[in-house]
Amino acid sequence: MTAQKITIEPVTRIEGHARITLHLNAGGEVEKSYLHVDEFRGLEKFSEGRPYFEMPQLTQRICGICPVSHHLASAKTCDPLMGVKPPRPAVLLRELLHMAQFVQSHSMHFFYLAGPDLVLGFDADPAVRNVFGIVQANPQLALKAVGQRRFGQRIIERLGGKRVHPNFAVPGGVNAPLSPRDRDEIAAEVEPQIGIAMEGLNLLSDWVAKNRDLALSFATFPSNYLGLVDDQGGLSLYDGQIRLCGPNGERIDQFKAEDYLLHVAEHVEPWSFLKFPYYRQQGWPQGVYRVGPLGRLNVVDRIGTPLAHEEFKRFRQLGNGRPVEGSLFYHYARLIELIYALERIEQLLSEPDILSSHVRDYGPAAPQTHAVGVIEAPRGMLVHDYSVDANGLIKRANLIVATGHNNWAMNRAVESVAKAFVHGPEVQEGMLNRVEAAVRCYDPCFSCSTHALGQMPLELTLVGPDGRVLARAAR
Repeated sequence: MTAQKITIEPVTRIEGHARITLHLNAGGEVEKSYLHVDEFRGLEKFSEGRPYFEMPQLTQRICGICPVSHHLASAKTCDPLMGVKPPRPAVLLRELLHMAQFVQSHSMHFFYLAGPDLVLGFDADPAVRNVFGIVQANPQLALKAVGQRRFGQRIIERLGGKRVHPNFAVPGGVNAPLSPRDRDEIAAEVEPQIGIAMEGLNLLSDWVAKNRDLALSFATFPSNYLGLVDDQGGLSLYDGQIRLCGPNGERIDQFKAEDYLLHVAEHVEPWSFLKFPYYRQQGWPQGVYRVGPLGRLNVVDRIGTPLAHEEFKRFRQLGNGRPVEGSLFYHYARLIELIYALERIEQLLSEPDILSSHVRDYGPAAPQTHAVGVIEAPRGMLVHDYSVDANGLIKRANLIVATGHNNWAMNRAVESVAKAFVHGPEVQEGMLNRVEAAVRCYDPCFSCSTHALGQMPLELTLVGPDGRVLARAAR
């Protein structure tokens, strides 16, 4: 057998466009692999010259799946540019919007995107290994999953007027209070939604029990972990300090979000437009890390809601005192965060200030010309960094999204799974789906990390060492 190259394009059941190339040696074994992100994101350049107060609306147009995350990170960045601090009721309402985003995003990923592999099997026919296959296999669960996403989206709509690209957070606060009627209607639905999230967790727990060896070995590797923590070291998704922990769980560093550039640098590879962030003090590649649900639960000491905290304690036992390394456990961590977000919605709605009409401050103003806003998006840490001139026009903008933070980890996961499951000379579709599933663990949003244009053909190509195409298949 001659050396071959396999191209998976695009990777399916993710948000955005990407392709994977696997290079096989003459023995049919994977020698090297690449996760390519070929699209270019130009939003930072598009933003230059715009007034900073437009950024919460402008930046969320990056994506239709996680616009709320950009909306809130941008608003947090604009607060110091305006020179004001939002009043407490506004912070509570921003967090409520944020938790709704976690509910709709995490439920969609587990039930719609990751679920088909777990419920139907990695080797199932790709024609049915999708959300429609889930509907056929378990129609009641599918309906509940749709309802859960709707619940999160409806909260976003109640607060921001629209389910996608809401108009809510503004420099200094938010633009409207929450009505008692909306508060009561949201609160009435929380408990049933917690029950649905627990059903998802039980489904995953059953799968792990039946496939324990696979779960523990699938794309499992050591790394650093990065996430926000509150003053007590607990899970914090809206605000906090950045904590970095090492492969053995040791705390390496903890610093203020606005100081991220002193601690995070970005590496560039010629085969991807997506950069590779790393911890500056350790250098590349020793300083690489993981973010997102698995990263967050590997750095926090506790979770501030009862059901989620109990599941968190069981989750940490999987590592036997060390971080949980298996990429498939991103799904477990994601469901724990889903439960947390629902419980946190319940807590926020019980706050008396949640109905206050004092939702925006205007002064006294002490504006800054540079500011950083950091938030935990569902997929991981999101950084917005703006510099403005004396007239408040954007001179420079830099965004580091969760998918960028996880770029090294996704490439490592692809390589690990490809070497374990892809063997020539005949390459089965189920082998390649496992490689895609390694990427899906991280729930990447390539629309956020790049700007995608064009069509999405799905094509697998085998190329010989002389560049000649040996075989091509499309689906």
